[in-house]
Amino acid sequence: MTDQVTERIEKMLDEHPVFLFMKGNPQTPMCGFSSNTVKILKDMIGDDFGSFNVLEDPEIREGIKAYGQWPTIPQLYVNKELIGGNDIISEMFNTGELHELLNLTQPDRTPPNISITDDALNHIKEGLKEMGDHQLFLSVDDEFNTRFSLEMPKGYEIIADVGDLKVYMDIGTAKRSNGVEISWVDELQGSGLRIKNPNEPPAVQSLSVAELQDWFNTDIENPHIFDVRSADKVAEGTVDHAVRLDKAAIESIEAMDKETPLVFVCQVGQSSMSAAEFFRKKGYTKVFNLTGGYNAWNE
Repeated sequence: MTDQVTERIEKMLDEHPVFLFMKGNPQTPMCGFSSNTVKILKDMIGDDFGSFNVLEDPEIREGIKAYGQWPTIPQLYVNKELIGGNDIISEMFNTGELHELLNLTQPDRTPPNISITDDALNHIKEGLKEMGDHQLFLSVDDEFNTRFSLEMPKGYEIIADVGDLKVYMDIGTAKRSNGVEISWVDELQGSGLRIKNPNEPPAVQSLSVAELQDWFNTDIENPHIFDVRSADKVAEGTVDHAVRLDKAAIESIEAMDKETPLVFVCQVGQSSMSAAEFFRKKGYTKVFNLTGGYNAWNE
């Protein structure tokens, strides 16, 4: 590693007390480990950290490994001290050590209240008969994707009593799981668990072009409208007041209150639904998809 690379690294660390060397950027992480570390930091301190995309600079990508004598990415530094990679950060987050390091209040470790029907409880217990030393884990990520798994406890988990089961979870899951209802359904498509989570943001709403025009004509707060199509397509024409959903637009959305009305539009209303669903899962509660897209608006 050259002196020039060392100086560049130390300059970045001087500018931000909390700094993450990662693959991709906080808006679009390029690996699962970087994504998870970013989620933890955002959950704790919002966007108040610096970052560098090592995929854009091979010198820094190799240099940071030598600088901290740490072979993998991501790498988190606090006050110019290497803390570690994703596994260490995840453990420190769940034990509260990372909160202490960042001078934050210790996380709430109160187990959530979770209800379960008798049918669901019996089916789960039947599947756990051969689990050995493994325990039942519940995971609800920040996009409210939910799954059960069998794992060995690490000692820092929160444990909730669900029926006569003990369900293990991390602190992020515990925060997102209070009031969850677990039931068992038998349908034509098959049988399985159904999980209803009252903390999940409301579903994306369909919005017709007439309803959008009426919205413009009222005195209430107009929505922010984002066109997900290419720059060429948007230049040919778009919905009134719409801006293209590019990096700058994404950053502007992330700075908005979660109750800000957001409308997404594409050519016919399909690609925009994916964008709308993405931001719904990020916690935005007033998300709309324009039915029929720009074609309907243009007509």
